[in-house]
Amino acid sequence: MLELIMILAVVAVLFVLIVSRRPADFQVVRSAVMAAPAPLVFEQVNNLKKWDAWSPWAKLDPNAHNAFEGPEAGVGAVMRWAGNNKIGEGSMTIVDSLPGEFIRFKLAFLKPFKATNTAEFTFKAEGDQTLVTWRMFGSNNFIGKAMSLFMNCDAMVGGQFEQGLTAMKAIVEAA
Repeated sequence: MLELIMILAVVAVLFVLIVSRRPADFQVVRSAVMAAPAPLVFEQVNNLKKWDAWSPWAKLDPNAHNAFEGPEAGVGAVMRWAGNNKIGEGSMTIVDSLPGEFIRFKLAFLKPFKATNTAEFTFKAEGDQTLVTWRMFGSNNFIGKAMSLFMNCDAMVGGQFEQGLTAMKAIVEAA
């Protein structure tokens, strides 16, 4: 019995050491070129009520409850959501918005885990097309670092970003 306790203690200490040495900061970035002018693409992101049409999370829980506060678009616009265990609960607030070029969000996740991250969209006109880049970054606490041992955040969230960009592309190119 004492041997088992010693083995478990060593495993626990090793686990804590490994997790504590993991990088705290993370970043997920995906881009897509869309055959549409930057202002049209920008509006899909800057107006939070338009997210439902292209957001990958809207498809994960079509019954999620969304509530909007503040202006309809731009700085101060807020969307709060509450849904199933695939999308959880939280809010996003536009904290910076430069028309046709850049939008920054504060993301506050409440469930399944509390976290605060930043998301940014950049829109770069390339002739009659727009290069859209979606980026999310933040810092992991100990639990986040431990989870990163078993889950690849870049692959998981990056795949959702790719789905969202593909859906947005279909909308703006059809306009």
